[in-house]
Amino acid sequence: MASVSLRLPDEVVQRLDKLATMTGRTKSSYMVEAIQEHLDDLEDLYLAEQRMADIRAGRDQAVPLEEVMKRYGMEG
Repeated sequence: MASVSLRLPDEVVQRLDKLATMTGRTKSSYMVEAIQEHLDDLEDLYLAEQRMADIRAGRDQAVPLEEVMKRYGMEG
């Protein structure tokens, strides 16, 4: 596992300290968890923005929800 240096606002450090003390977990574990979750969101957002740009530029097409549901046997 790699080590990374990170500057955090004092308020964030205080909140991490309090949370770690209350739960018995490390500050590092909370920082890793927060980064992983936010990174997932950022990757999803980037993918959605790229897909929308491709659709608007005519390089791709949107697929209607009904067709997706039918394709995966989710007709209701």
